[in-house]
Amino acid sequence: MKYTVGIDLGSTTTKAVVLDEDGRALGRGITNSRSNYDVACQVALSEALINSRFALVSGELGAAGLAQAERALWVAELERGFRAEQYRSQLRELASTLQRLLRRLLTRPPALAACVERILARMDEEVPALYAAGARRRSDFFRDLAGSRYLALAEQEARANGLGFDLLAGLFDKAILEVENSTVAAGRFEDHARVAVAGMAQPEPRLAAAVDRVADVELEQAGSVGTGYGRQRLPFPEGQIRSEILCHGLGAHALFPGTRTVLDIGGQDTKAIQVDERGIVTSFQMNDRCAAGCGRYLGYIADEMSLGLHELGPLACASKSPVRINSTCTVFAGAELRERLSLGEKREDILAGLHRAIILRAMSLLARSGGVHDQFTFTGGVAKNPAAVGALRRLLAENYGALAVNISEDSIYTGALGAALFALRDAQRVAS
Repeated sequence: MKYTVGIDLGSTTTKAVVLDEDGRALGRGITNSRSNYDVACQVALSEALINSRFALVSGELGAAGLAQAERALWVAELERGFRAEQYRSQLRELASTLQRLLRRLLTRPPALAACVERILARMDEEVPALYAAGARRRSDFFRDLAGSRYLALAEQEARANGLGFDLLAGLFDKAILEVENSTVAAGRFEDHARVAVAGMAQPEPRLAAAVDRVADVELEQAGSVGTGYGRQRLPFPEGQIRSEILCHGLGAHALFPGTRTVLDIGGQDTKAIQVDERGIVTSFQMNDRCAAGCGRYLGYIADEMSLGLHELGPLACASKSPVRINSTCTVFAGAELRERLSLGEKREDILAGLHRAIILRAMSLLARSGGVHDQFTFTGGVAKNPAAVGALRRLLAENYGALAVNISEDSIYTGALGAALFALRDAQRVAS
């Protein structure tokens, strides 16, 4: 089976979207970009291909006569089991890497190896609850999931055994760099999926048969296009690289065909884009000089407040009296934040003001790009932030009146989707 793929290599995350020969989205993958862009590309594509096979399993179940609702339940259970096995595989790789690092230490406390072993054993015991039906995980990235539990357990072990917490944390920081970028640790669809089916409380023969058939499907790449902040680092020929502007414009149009104005707020930059009825870019504006008002700026704020990035928006939404923020300079973000907190201002009020300031910067870009036209589409990782979305809706209404605002659940994949569509067009031209 032939597919095309788009890779959006962002400053904070790398996304991949896989399309079938008819242009339907088969799968999506995402990973932390970190510092190794080449590996991030491989991991995101691997995840997208795994995700594609779940879609193919659903298709096989449909061909076997299962209704959509029943198929969704079976595939959801299969994916939970698969992710649990994948997590265990990555835990085993983490354990192996930690053991290798421990052996390299010239001096180490006698209790250190035993502490690490107990931490990993506890983490393995928690896997069923972590991936149980209805369980809520703070992240889908192995680094985040494993890191939060490892560090919490390491703190307990350090207190109980008189060890330095920094030593245990330092070991994890070194090991995770290898594990999170390992496609081998993540494993293969056929291995984890078959284990997941065998472990079900009530095995479904039709699901097992579907998994077997899908595992035998050969996925052949017919074309690829890369985009994003780090696109020049992608292992693609120059002709297979497209600008972020073009990809976000086309991707937004594919998601919402009525789109005429696109705002993308990513990790490193903000883009205001105007497109025509075919998704072709007619004008655009980007932020200049720094990451002020972008996702990376919010990351700095989250670090200063010792919060997860996903916690900023909900906390800001609890504000009763937003603080007026005049600057969103990333360089001075920490100092300004600490000063306002020392003055007794509430965290939620400061955050509400920061979100509004970010959107005000974006509104300036929109005005310079040609204004806002119906329909308006908001894309990028910040489109998942409820405080940013709320501030945007209010400012749009104040400045442009009532208009449709489109936000997809898959907004973070918009650039990768546009890249995949360019790849599909290229592949179709070659075939014809």
